[in-house]
Amino acid sequence: QVQLVESGGGLVQAGGSLRLSCVASGSIYSINAMDWYRQAPGKQRELVAHSTSDESTHYADSVKGRFTISRDNAKNTVYLQMNSLKPEDTAVYYCNADVRLILTPYYTNYWGQGTQVTVSS
Repeated sequence: QVQLVESGGGLVQAGGSLRLSCVASGSIYSINAMDWYRQAPGKQRELVAHSTSDESTHYADSVKGRFTISRDNAKNTVYLQMNSLKPEDTAVYYCNADVRLILTPYYTNYWGQGTQVTVSS
């Protein structure tokens, strides 16, 4: 009923930038949290950046000052601007959202399929 589709990943040199996008589609009434997670090979998935519908944000210490999460609530879209990328940022990046569907009184959590970000040294 809801799809989250990420885009914008790719290969970049250390120090470079990428901008990830995630669009939510389906029978959406509202979206509360829209977050970015990442998972590197052999590691657990971790929260990178968190955003709420009232524009509150939170970042993992490892990306503070380099990454910026933003939203276009009218387009059900969340972005992750990643600057000063490091090889340790290499991972699959996933979009996650708490979505309230039309005619439902509760929120359900959804994941995107992920987009690969590779930072070369």
